[in-house]
Amino acid sequence: MKKVVVTGMGVISPIAKSVDEFSSALKAGTSGVGRITQFDAALHKVKIAGEVKDFDPSVWIDAKDARKMARFTQFAVAGAFQALSQAGLLGADRKVNCEAERCGIVLGNGIGGFEVVTESFRKLFDAGPGRMLPLTVPLMINNEGAGNVSLVYGLKGPAFTQVTACTSGTDALGQALDLIRSGRCDVVVSGGTEACITSFAVGGFERLQALSSCRNDQPERASRPFDAGRDGFVLGEGAGILVLESEEHATARGQSALAEFAGYGGTADAFHITAPEPSGEGGARAIRLALADAGLKPEDIQYYNAHGTSTRINDVVETKMIKAAFGAHARKLKISSTKSMTGHCIAGGGGIEAVACVLAIREGFFPPTINLEEADPECDLDYVPNKARFGVINAAASGSLGFGGHNGVAVFKKADGG
Repeated sequence: MKKVVVTGMGVISPIAKSVDEFSSALKAGTSGVGRITQFDAALHKVKIAGEVKDFDPSVWIDAKDARKMARFTQFAVAGAFQALSQAGLLGADRKVNCEAERCGIVLGNGIGGFEVVTESFRKLFDAGPGRMLPLTVPLMINNEGAGNVSLVYGLKGPAFTQVTACTSGTDALGQALDLIRSGRCDVVVSGGTEACITSFAVGGFERLQALSSCRNDQPERASRPFDAGRDGFVLGEGAGILVLESEEHATARGQSALAEFAGYGGTADAFHITAPEPSGEGGARAIRLALADAGLKPEDIQYYNAHGTSTRINDVVETKMIKAAFGAHARKLKISSTKSMTGHCIAGGGGIEAVACVLAIREGFFPPTINLEEADPECDLDYVPNKARFGVINAAASGSLGFGGHNGVAVFKKADGG
């Protein structure tokens, strides 16, 4: 079976717009949560989110092209530029400099261009269909993120979009892993992207009573996974993009690996459309499948990046899930939720958190779970509260859980010679 390695990464997030900045922000325990600025939240109970501030797509994308992209697509194309550049795969023309037909893209996205939907509905209701945005459909649909990455960088292999709610980014990585292992591709750009901080999305999540609403005056303290005082997740946005490549292809072109993408596991709870199965059995099974795929034992993992949304239900179920999958080793495992810093970036989370795992392995640190002041008694593992720790990490895993009962887990290892 082909070994798959990570050769490049890119991040657009509420705490950083580059991988180096992201690493520093994780180590510092920086919060990216603040008052909502993308729309007037006066009518909403929730007034905070993890926004990507001062995002200028022209830094990475031709300004003319950027105007034809929804925000979630701009994030993906910007992150892909960073990742492809680090991987040494962009030529002077900003197109991939290897066999384009062997280069694919699998991108996770849960919601699509919500700001486009909102604006087009407003124009439809206020002035009729003749005033709708001409590019409404191509801007709003989920697959346009992957389509534009393919178009901008000349990727001519498969261009897929994975839509499994909050698990989309992690599941996209798993699909990309299989494309390379099967020999269908040599290189796959993969990860997740999301930009849905709109009145419509916030209102919808409010109606589900899923969002934190009691710390509008202290937004940086609102996302608090595993804490007894948590009251819901904070909506975030962003993209995490990785260049995955067969080891033989990377070696042939003299490119070093950042880490090995060793395994993936995906399952479904078959239980409830929004709530996880109470015992955590489905998520635990995904962890076991990912470890088996990677050829690793539970005790081989030093760090687990939890889904850790800061909701009452998720954090307890995920703790059960980790205990069931890792057994006695769960007590030794370092676990953290970087959503405490970024907020919940929906499909973008899986990609962003995969980048965090690779950085943790390469740089030897355990990102903190900030705002963990009083642990929930039912969440009794080591969640690296408030301050980063440092130590050797040979292997790390990242878990994602999504509406619909989706569970996805990715496992990364230190690269050979790394």
